[in-house]
Amino acid sequence: MQASWMILASLFFATMSVCIKFAASHFNTFELVFYRGLIGMVVMASLCRAQGVSIRTPVPLMHVWRSVIGVASLSAWFYAIAHLPLATAMTLNYMSGVWVAAFLVGGTLVMGRLQDASRQGPVVLTVLTGFAGVIMILRPTIEQNQLFAGVIGLLSGLGAAMAYMQVAALGRMGEPESRTVFYFSIGTTIVGGTAMLFTGASDWVWPHALWLLPIGLLAALGQLCMTKAYTRGATMLVANLQYSGIVFAALYGLFLFGDLIPLIGWTGMALIIASGIAATALRKRALPQAPAEEH
Repeated sequence: MQASWMILASLFFATMSVCIKFAASHFNTFELVFYRGLIGMVVMASLCRAQGVSIRTPVPLMHVWRSVIGVASLSAWFYAIAHLPLATAMTLNYMSGVWVAAFLVGGTLVMGRLQDASRQGPVVLTVLTGFAGVIMILRPTIEQNQLFAGVIGLLSGLGAAMAYMQVAALGRMGEPESRTVFYFSIGTTIVGGTAMLFTGASDWVWPHALWLLPIGLLAALGQLCMTKAYTRGATMLVANLQYSGIVFAALYGLFLFGDLIPLIGWTGMALIIASGIAATALRKRALPQAPAEEH
């Protein structure tokens, strides 16, 4: 069942990215963030009410931190989607799995666990392979003057890794999935709305404004499914199935936007997927005290 939740979450997120791609030509990044949060907040508040889940939380500061890093990652990802081929933006965001492995390796070295450090060779190799894939993906973006968007997309994956680790921590504290997603939606709305005071708001032009509704709905559904998959006992299969989102995004990009990615770009994507899967498989063996992967 956990595997089904992750595949469904990946499909929702990939479909949401299509809506963002269409809406981005009429609304700026922070507007998209604001409306995504506002709609998601309404959806999740309704779900909490239907499930009888109180919105009061005993760990408000954990939700604040999750929202800060999550919204930063989300904003970067939305920008990358608007300016990069869909599959490229999705892949850079899904570098989160490799980033988590890098965090765990670095944490072990900093804490001086030499016995564990001696077993990290394969994990380090998978991390390096993932970053080699990033270089291969970014090369076409340089040729198309999209390097800035590529770097922003890479940073979105870094933020996502930190956010997903916080999601797992909230799950271990017993926070219901719907409450976790509700507070994240509040943070998204606040940050997006505040930024709009400085960036301005675009006029609603029909039918383009209709793209805003599915962005919020799909984001809330994807976030809920993802949170269910990980807080209900993450497994290696669940963690690896997140990469199905890249497949969905590649198909959308090919058939809806005619995205043409050179061979080196596709090779880079394959390396990132392979390194993410390998890192997930190796982390428990190389770092026995590390938590399971979160998304």
